[in-house]
Amino acid sequence: MNTVALAVTDGMLHFELSLAYEVFGSAPDGVAGPWYDVVVCGPGAVRAGRFGLEPDHGLDQLPRADTVIVPGWADIDEEPPTELVDAVRAAHEAGVRVASLCTGAFVLAAAGLLDGLRATTHWAHTEALAARYPRVTVDPDVLYVDNGSVLTSAGKAAAMDLCLHLVRLDHGSSVANVAARRLVVPPHREGGQAQFVTTPVPAPDSHPLAGLLSWVLQRLDQPLTVEDLARQARMSSRHLGRHFRAATGTTPLQWLLAQRIRHAQELLETTDDGVDTIATATGMGTATTLRRHFNRTVGVPPDTYRRTFRSRTRTHHDGGEHHHHL
Repeated sequence: MNTVALAVTDGMLHFELSLAYEVFGSAPDGVAGPWYDVVVCGPGAVRAGRFGLEPDHGLDQLPRADTVIVPGWADIDEEPPTELVDAVRAAHEAGVRVASLCTGAFVLAAAGLLDGLRATTHWAHTEALAARYPRVTVDPDVLYVDNGSVLTSAGKAAAMDLCLHLVRLDHGSSVANVAARRLVVPPHREGGQAQFVTTPVPAPDSHPLAGLLSWVLQRLDQPLTVEDLARQARMSSRHLGRHFRAATGTTPLQWLLAQRIRHAQELLETTDDGVDTIATATGMGTATTLRRHFNRTVGVPPDTYRRTFRSRTRTHHDGGEHHHHL
């Protein structure tokens, strides 16, 4: 039986912890053979958010597990406890498979497990992970990264993707599919976490370009050039570029494309408009152009994005029940 040890200390995120326990804690109906033996390992009574936990064993038992799960670390600006980092490193050195969920990647990085490897974490913290641990190749888009004995996942629900991936590795796809159906989640999601990231728009009057950005957002259906933007802002193209880099961290054209994609996402979520119509409304011109840029930026085609994020409430006349269709 595969022993899964959940490594817990004060400051863990309870969502990822309980999600892992739900996946590995009990076998889905109809699954024959041994499942997982889940143990909670910690330095003593710990708190995860509002919840108190009584671990089964100390952290010194992590090297005896087959798989160690490190849930999300709540405060990435605070160094994880040395005893946790040391125990995770000892488990890895003992040949244990180690997986982090969400910001648990910061614990693995502190233990040196991610040096020279590709890894991920919640998209909001990928830059911090890369800056703090330059020997780690941080991928901000994927839902999870499997390096064999070391695995990392993106944030929140992506922890489910990684846990189901582990079930798929250990028990095969059919069992992972059964587990996914019990949890009412897709057994495998298309695309990376880029499709969940919204492009921020600076607050009004927060910088010299505020008026220009609002002007652009009202004209996304029109073909706009850098020269058009510079003319409207009454500054040179070079001066505009410097202001854009300072305000948005990107170039005028890259920002404009990001806003066109963001608007396309909104239309896919809220309308029945076809891709051709949306391409025109977002200034992309043709459906082919929209699909190319959308797929490259978001990670999935427009039609797949619509199926994933579109939720409409329909009233059925036979009983008046409301069903949400994704």
